This record gives sequence, C-alpha cells and structure tokens, in this order.
Amino acid sequence: MSTTTVDTTPEPMPLDEVDLADNDRFLDGETPWRMFHTLRREDPVHWQPEPEPNSGFWALTRHADIVAVDRDADTFTSTRFTNLEEVDDSQIAIRRSMLETDGLRHTALRKLLQKQFTPRAVAEYGVFLRGLTARTLDAALPKGTFDFVSEISADFPINVLARMLDVPDSDTERLIDWGNRIIGNTDPDYADVLLHSEESEQYRDLPFRSPASLEVFEYGRELAARRRGGEGTDLVSRLVNQTPSDGLPLSQRDFDNYFLLLVVAGNETTRHAISHSMLALLDNPDQLARLREDPGLMPDAVEEFLRWASPVYHFRRTATRDTELGGKRIREGDKVVLWFASGNRDEEVFADPYRFDVTRKNVDHVTFGKGGPHFCLGNALARLEMRIMFEELLPRIADIRLAGDVRRVRSNFVNGIKELPVTVTLA
Repeated sequence: MSTTTVDTTPEPMPLDEVDLADNDRFLDGETPWRMFHTLRREDPVHWQPEPEPNSGFWALTRHADIVAVDRDADTFTSTRFTNLEEVDDSQIAIRRSMLETDGLRHTALRKLLQKQFTPRAVAEYGVFLRGLTARTLDAALPKGTFDFVSEISADFPINVLARMLDVPDSDTERLIDWGNRIIGNTDPDYADVLLHSEESEQYRDLPFRSPASLEVFEYGRELAARRRGGEGTDLVSRLVNQTPSDGLPLSQRDFDNYFLLLVVAGNETTRHAISHSMLALLDNPDQLARLREDPGLMPDAVEEFLRWASPVYHFRRTATRDTELGGKRIREGDKVVLWFASGNRDEEVFADPYRFDVTRKNVDHVTFGKGGPHFCLGNALARLEMRIMFEELLPRIADIRLAGDVRRVRSNFVNGIKELPVTVTLA
C-alpha cells in the first residue's frame, strides 16, 4: 500500500462565487469545503441570500462562533425551527419536535429517553453490537464487490435502532426507506416531493414536507397502541408510559414527531459517518495501515472519523433579539446557521485540518454540537457503533479499494453518501 496521505486542502473559491443555499454545490465532495475554506478566512459571519420563499441567513463557519451560538439558546433559539425552511406559527405548532424546543420543555423531552443513551447504558449493547456487526459483515464481504453503503453502512445502524424500538428485523428496509425519503427531500433520487416545489405545499404541515412522514406516523401509532400501559423497556414503551418532568403529557403530535425523530436520527447520521470514514481510509491507505498495525488507536480514530465525516452540515438558530457576531449586526428574527462541518476544518482549532489522521489527539470536533442544550442525545451510541464496526471489519480484509464512482446526497443539510462501491479481498 502507498504511504502517502492525500492532500485535500481545497482550492480557494472567490467569495462572490460562494452559495451555500445551492444544493447542487454539495454533490461533488469538494465544493462545500472550498466554500467553507473561503468563508472562514474572508467572511466568517457571512450573509447568504436564498431563493424565494426564503429570506437568507447568516452563515457561521468558525469553530468558536459555532460553539458560542450553540450554547446560547436565550439569544439564538431553536423554537423557530432548525432547518433552513421558514415556517409560520401554524406549522411550528404542528411540526415541533424536541429539536425545535428550548428551556424546560426541551429538558423534559430529553429526559424521557436520556438514560437509555448514556455511555453506561449503551455499553450494555456491546455484545449485541459485535454479533450484529459479524452478521452484517458475514453477509457483505463474501460478495467481493458490493455497495458499502447499502450492504454495511445502512444495514448496521438500522438494526441497532430496530432493537431499541423492539421491532422485527423485517421492518428495517422500511425504516431505511423512510429515512432516505424524509432527509433526502432535496434529492430527486430520494424525495417523493422536492422541497419548495409547488407540489410540496400540500405537505407543508409534515416534517421536511415529506409524505413519507405520514407512513412513519402510522407505524409509530400502531406500536404505541400495543405498548401503552405495558411494562416494556423499549424506546416506544418509555415514550408512551412516562410523563415528561415538566408535567405536560405527550400529545399525539408530540409522540408522532418524537418517534419520527428517532427513526431519522437513529439511522441517517451514523450510517453516513461510517460511509465517510470508510472512504477516508480508502483515500488514505497509510492511515488504514496504521489502524491495522495498532488497533489500540481506534478510540482516538473514531473521534477523527467523526470530525472528518461531519454527517450533518448545519443546524439553524433564530436570533431572539438584535445582537452582534463577528462585527456583523444580527437582527431579531434573522436565521443564524451553524455550519458544523466547517467548524470541523477550522485551522484555529485543528493543526493541518485537511489531513486525515487516525493518531490525532484531543479532537475537539463539533459533530454532535458542543456542550449546548441540543448536544446530540445519541452521541455515545454512535461512537460505540463506529468503534465496533471498524474493530470488526479491518481484521477481516486483506485489501479494500474503490470499485466505481462515489455518489452523494443532493443536500446542504445532510452530508450523505448514497453509493460507495468497493472491492474487498478477504484476509
């Protein structure tokens, strides 16, 4: 194997050519990083116009600004929604999930499932995860040439979610399909109805304006009906048989939106993180060799995987008052968008940030947020899933290489890989 790490430092892009609102810019795996690179240097608090019906947003691309805003929910609220779509009060009332709450209600909703996602709780899944990983790899690797995404990256996390929801393995294909159709609402390969198309207006009250949301709601309600009043310990049972700590029971809408969040977040992000990590190892065979030589590097390597992958490009906040950021006047009601992926390449925080380095220490990434109230609930589970996957995968293969073109999701929200064709030689 070659021992030369690929130099992926992006070519500069003129500031006037940057357009973070154009989903087509996120298809090639290079242009987003060129845009972020330019913005961090030239305009780290950048006003980005958008096509109608949206009104534009402030793009934050430096690690320090992202962390500061993520921790200040009083000034930068999630209650006006966390995606770029601009929604009215009626839509907010119907579509609000835990992501779009702040304060006591947000805390109360998190607490419903928080104990199931602590490092201690997810560690109990270790034996199950290793068995599941073995099953996934036993099915995929003998094929020799296959799509790493569909055979491994998507198969593994969705089966973990199925276990936590206590649903049959036969339902996993539906769960994957729903996640693709909902999160991929700007990708014609995935979306039933493209966001901002005229047709999407009839679905304006559904999450991501996706008709697939109705199928998820129906599925979740069937599970809830069977488990209400029971003694189950799965996530659905805990949602329907507990009252939030603020004393406000979950309404049907609350349950629907919480369940949909679990289905989407529990599958999409870890899946894309695993795919990007594998692609990074393919592009940097010296780093793959380091992990083979010293498996003890894996815990640190996982943090580098997460920094590198950045499976969610951004989340949005909305200013609750006039304020200032980076010398720019932010007005009440302005959208302020935290580009976590850019923060993960910030030269002020990461030495040689475009070098993929599995020996990197103290990786201060913002992939899960950074200590704010919306810090990713599933972070410990994602870390464990990724560590076990690569601990089990690497000893099984003597060689792995790309077998075709990498295809990416058309989205400026999820940094997703649709296809990653590989050819493996078994060890």
